[in-house]
Amino acid sequence: MNLPFLFAKRYLFSKKSVNAINIISSISVIGVMVSSAALIILLSSFNGMEQLILSMYSKFAPELKIEPKKGKLFDSKQAVFSELRKDSNVVHYTEVLQEKVLLQYSNRQFIANIKGIEPQSLSKKAGDSILVDGQYELTHDSSNLAIIGASVQANLAIPMQNSVEQIQVYSPRKGVKNSSNPAEEFNIRSIAPGGVLRYQQDFDNLIITPISFAKEVLGEYERVSSIEFYLKDGVDVNSFGQALQKKIGPDYIVKNREKQNPSLYKNVRVERWVVFFILTLISVIAIFNIVGSLTMLVLDKQKDMTILKGLGGSNDLIQRIFFYEGLMIAIIGCVLGLLIGGIFNYIQSAYGIIRVEDGANTIIDSYPMVSKWSDYILVFITVTSISGLVSYFSAKLSVRELNKLKATD
Repeated sequence: MNLPFLFAKRYLFSKKSVNAINIISSISVIGVMVSSAALIILLSSFNGMEQLILSMYSKFAPELKIEPKKGKLFDSKQAVFSELRKDSNVVHYTEVLQEKVLLQYSNRQFIANIKGIEPQSLSKKAGDSILVDGQYELTHDSSNLAIIGASVQANLAIPMQNSVEQIQVYSPRKGVKNSSNPAEEFNIRSIAPGGVLRYQQDFDNLIITPISFAKEVLGEYERVSSIEFYLKDGVDVNSFGQALQKKIGPDYIVKNREKQNPSLYKNVRVERWVVFFILTLISVIAIFNIVGSLTMLVLDKQKDMTILKGLGGSNDLIQRIFFYEGLMIAIIGCVLGLLIGGIFNYIQSAYGIIRVEDGANTIIDSYPMVSKWSDYILVFITVTSISGLVSYFSAKLSVRELNKLKATD
C-alpha cells in the first residue's frame, strides 16, 4: 500500500484547520480545469477550421498532379500517360494548359490565369459546393463557357444574370514582334461567362475554360502544363503516387495536395501549434496556484509531519506526500477540464451556439469544432507534466522550509 498516496488523498479531501487552504486548493483545481478546457477547445476549433480550409481547397485541387521537373510544358502524348488515363483506379483525368492572359470585359481589363481543362473531367458534386453563381459547366449547346474566380468577376464587373457580352481573352502570339498592327501580336478569343467560383485566394484570379479554347488562345496545340486526376474511393493516394513516380521517371514530379500547396498546409499547422504553445504558457500561471496550495498545506500539517518524522518517516516520504497532493490536484482539474471542453465541443458542433457574425463569412454559420482523441491525450500529458514539475519543486522547497522552521524551534 502506498503510504504517501494515502496521506495525500486524506489531506486533499479532508477539512483543513485553516479554511483558506480549502479555498486555495479549490482555486488550484479550478485553475487547472480552466486551462485544460481552454486548451482542448482551442485545439478542437483549430481542427475544425483546418478541416474547413483544406476541404474547400481539396474540392477544387486534384488528388494527384503531374508536372515537368524542368520547364513549364511537356508532351502528354506518351504511352505512360495513355496507360494512366485508362487505369481503372483513375477518375476525372484531364490534361491542363495554364498561363497568364489579359481579360477584357466592356472597358475593364484584368490579368488572370487561364486554366484549360477537359470539360468531362468536371465533378458536378464539387461544383455545387464551390460555385456561388451560374452553372458549373464548360460547354453548353456546343458553345464554350468560362468559370471565373471571384476577383475576376469583381474587377471586370461581370453580371451573371442576363449577361450578353463576352469576355475577350488576349495572349501574346509566339514569334510575332513589333508588328505594324498591334492586334496581330495577340491571339484574341471570346468566351461567355458561365459561373463564378466561391472566394478563395488560390483560385480568385482563375478563368477556367475548355482546353481546346486555351490551346487556341495560347497557340500551344501539342504540349500541356500538367495532368490532373482523382482516384477511386479506397485507393491509397500516397502509395499510388509513389508507384506512379517510379513509373514516369525523374523528368516529372507527382504531387499530392500537400505538395501542390505546401504553404497552405504548413501555415494551418504552424498557426495551430503557435497558439497552443502561447496558451500553454498562460496556463502555467494558473498551474502555479498549486505552489500556494502546497505551501499552505505544509504549514497547516507541520505537527503531523513532526509526528511522522518521529515515527521514522524520512524527508523523501514527506516530500512525496505533498508531491502526490499537487499531482492529484492537477489530475482532477485536468480531467474536469477535458470533460467540460468535450461537452462544449459537442454542443457547439451539434447546435452552433457561437455563431459567425452576420456578413463576416458566407461559408459557415457557426465556428466548426472537431474533437480528436490525440488532442485529449496531448492536453492531459501537457497539463499533468507541467503540474508534476511544479508540484515536485514546490514540495521539495516546502519540506526544506519545514525543516528550517523545526531547526529554529
